[in-house]
Amino acid sequence: MTFKALLIATTACLGGQAMAQTLTIWDWKSGDPVAASYFDAVREAFAAAHPGVTLNFVNQPIDQYYTLLGTALASGQGPDVFLLNGGAQARARMDALTDLTPQAEGLVGLTEFQDADGAVRALPISIQGFVVYYNKDRYSEAGLDPEAPPQTWAELASACEAINAAGAVPCFALGNKEGYGAEFFLSSVGASMLSEQAQQQFATGDLTWSSPEIAAILQAWVDTQGMGWYQPGANSTAKFMDEYEMFMRGDAANTIGLLSDVAHWKQFEDFLGAESIGAFRHPAPEMIADHAMIPVAGGIGYGVNAAGGNVDLATALVETLASAGPIQVFVNDAGVVPANTAVDTSGLASPTAGTILGWLDSSGVTMAHANVTAEELAEWHRQSQLLLNGETTVEAAAARMDDVQKAAHGG
Repeated sequence: MTFKALLIATTACLGGQAMAQTLTIWDWKSGDPVAASYFDAVREAFAAAHPGVTLNFVNQPIDQYYTLLGTALASGQGPDVFLLNGGAQARARMDALTDLTPQAEGLVGLTEFQDADGAVRALPISIQGFVVYYNKDRYSEAGLDPEAPPQTWAELASACEAINAAGAVPCFALGNKEGYGAEFFLSSVGASMLSEQAQQQFATGDLTWSSPEIAAILQAWVDTQGMGWYQPGANSTAKFMDEYEMFMRGDAANTIGLLSDVAHWKQFEDFLGAESIGAFRHPAPEMIADHAMIPVAGGIGYGVNAAGGNVDLATALVETLASAGPIQVFVNDAGVVPANTAVDTSGLASPTAGTILGWLDSSGVTMAHANVTAEELAEWHRQSQLLLNGETTVEAAAARMDDVQKAAHGG
């Protein structure tokens, strides 16, 4: 090869290297086999529009995710794109995210991803919420009507008493190793006990944890432990996925599960059979309506690192992640409740799914834990474990939560 030819070849090679780009994406979903077809669809759609760009998905452990993300962002080494839970976790990182408002058209569940000025900082891919899933076979074994699940707190307490008396399994599977079980309980019970005004006041810090409304939820948490609803060792059981695997093995009669994509109706039906699974709205000791409500919010969403080196390309990727084509695959294969309104959910043939989707309009309310601060969530994780172990009182836990709430809101 002549020197001129070598120079041309080398220049072309270097030019190709300069053009090659890689986007790094952090999440806790891309390693989930259930979501594999969705991410394949994302890669295919993005490659068609942006050939030559490498997508480096890094699946992080969910129990360490926000610690790892915080460290990476603080050091300036954060990923180009990262996944967030809507609400407290998203709002705690608004300063690190670019404005995606122009890309949010046609999406719902945006509130949990908006900053104080209403700008959308991450695009939701799902709508999320909580219901109680129950094993109809376990209900039958306890002498309960499997087609008439509990509708009131008294009925739920009576059902748990019957299930415990049968002796085969605990009433509820509970994983509170990370405090997530307590998050789900707070929002599930709070959905039926708190008015919308109270929910908003709780979010802004104007309704304290020691207020009668919130203290009653903490007391209910303690009472359920006292009534023996949970298996021993709940504070050392991981919610994802030890709690749900326990339920799917048939080793518990109930679990507070999700509406969408994991630990939800489709996953449970796949393991136990559609005929064995039912769902009901979690009742509360004192309900503000004539039926229980369900907490609903924007579920998870991807945002763009404002300090990243490929903001425009990363924005295009987030648009693809939230777009109708890949999300339709996610709905069909994983049973996701989509945030994209262009996606067709009519193919979700499960009776349980149909019931839950019907509740979204008639019974969906604010998700309490998604709207408090990240500092409050972290402290609630700790206090919930102490309460479950009998190592603190409701009054002491609420007082500590008040201190954290006040500090988090600048008091």
